Amino acid sequence: MTVPPVSAPAALPDTTRARIQQEAARLFVQSGYHGVSMREVAEAVGVTKPALYHHYADKEALFLAMLEGTLAGLARLVAAANAQVGIRLQLDTLVYELLASAPEQRVGLQLAGELRHVSPERRGAFEREYRRVWIGGLSELFELAAARGELRADVAPAMLARAFLALTYPLVTGAPSSDPQGMGRALLAVFLDGATSRPGSDPMR
Repeated sequence: MTVPPVSAPAALPDTTRARIQQEAARLFVQSGYHGVSMREVAEAVGVTKPALYHHYADKEALFLAMLEGTLAGLARLVAAANAQVGIRLQLDTLVYELLASAPEQRVGLQLAGELRHVSPERRGAFEREYRRVWIGGLSELFELAAARGELRADVAPAMLARAFLALTYPLVTGAPSSDPQGMGRALLAVFLDGATSRPGSDPMR
């Protein structure tokens, strides 16, 4: 990964709302959706329950606000990739940004695992927005690259986007790698150039 960070993960401002989300995320990851009460969140932040409810109408609203923050981070990743020219540099940037924001991505994935506990209406609305912003954003990136003739024509861009997601999933799941940059380079090389050796080729270029 030689590409400099284009869009550093945006830190939440030091406000009461930001502290609420930070403490709530810690509690939800630690205890699960049903294991956390608004009283516990208020105590962790150091505010009263009425003050907490001033910012968030209920626990679902708070929980979804944290997931929406994660989704906003994914949107910034797509925007950083789109700011580059050519699919190789775009994907290199995307992998770099995924690695830079890996701790936040891991928290987001853990929170998403609790999404089943919110109301069907709110869950459905969030899932639609996730597909539009993240899956749709990546699919468009590949579709534009295919239109420029940068990708193989015998595989649909949407399928390539899903394959890229599947291949890079280990970057933000499980225990952090001892060499995340090397792992990112290797996964990207496999995706773009294949796993088989070719005479005179450098698979890590």
